Amino acid sequence: MILDNVDLLVEDYPSTRYMGSKRKVLPFIQDVVSDLDFETCLDAFSGSGIVSYYFKKIGKEVYSNDFMKFPYLYNLATIQNDEEQLSMNDVDMLLHKNGRSQNFIQNTFKGLYFSDEENQFLDTVRINIEKLPSDYTKAIALSSLIRACLKKRPRGIFTYVGYKYDDGRKDIQKSLKEHFLENVELFNKAVFSNGKKHISFNQDVFSLDVKPDLAYFDPPYFSKSSDNDYTRRYHFVEGLAKNWDGLEIQYETKTKKFKRYKSPFDTRKGTYDALDRIFKKFKDSIIVVSYSSNSLPGKDEMIAMMKKYKSRVEIHELDYLYSFGNQGHKVNDNANRVQEYLFVGK
Repeated sequence: MILDNVDLLVEDYPSTRYMGSKRKVLPFIQDVVSDLDFETCLDAFSGSGIVSYYFKKIGKEVYSNDFMKFPYLYNLATIQNDEEQLSMNDVDMLLHKNGRSQNFIQNTFKGLYFSDEENQFLDTVRINIEKLPSDYTKAIALSSLIRACLKKRPRGIFTYVGYKYDDGRKDIQKSLKEHFLENVELFNKAVFSNGKKHISFNQDVFSLDVKPDLAYFDPPYFSKSSDNDYTRRYHFVEGLAKNWDGLEIQYETKTKKFKRYKSPFDTRKGTYDALDRIFKKFKDSIIVVSYSSNSLPGKDEMIAMMKKYKSRVEIHELDYLYSFGNQGHKVNDNANRVQEYLFVGK
């Protein structure tokens, strides 16, 4: 099932401002993959989850994966889950403050991102989530809480403290509770079944043990002029997803971020090595790679790397205007016209 208007196809999926989200270029992706023959697919770096959701909508069996916990929860709530929703009784329980409420967020992040009242709200809901009866309802609740934080937070990131980017948007004026309740409705609405069984993973890509017909990759883009540090931007909601279990908070930092996850995509050599290992690992699948013209490897290098394992490599290009920046002088001053690439190895 392919619809001409891909926006209608994914309209029920909660949108995000997640760095690198493919929602705006989804029609481009649809144009390319609609000509490919596959029934099972892997979205190995799922990020915002929009591509996984698209694949599920067109009737495919989907394996979604992300090494960060909070994108994985989006996938668990909307991809692997095909029927469970949060009830109003569940929501009432989540909002009920009791003697067991913790104060970790209030004590650790006081005055940094949200008000004292909002921090207490987060503490209350976070501990109550553990009382929910299933992994799917927990994933919906956590996804709703995380997206509430992202919507409430100016620019949707946690690389700075305070409210210096408060532009008066309606989202910023709403309370976290209002955002949370709205998001419960959105994630509940996004739940559906396409008759297939799906699996969501929270793993390193090299640990995945799946053999899909098609493997889609949107890895962190390596560039000398910009960073791809997702943990720095989203450390607070990643901590919220994990309840900060196993994370080493760097209390000496202004933002109270945790020690970053190691990634092979942090360096040029690591990026080239990682991509080669990925192409080798999934050489028996149709390989589709999203990449950008302002990143390394370059177009010709990427084609050469894929040709080591695939007999035929195609490249599809799209002019795309994007902007990302979160530091004073860079905001609204770093829009770039780039080529969005889709490499297809058959």
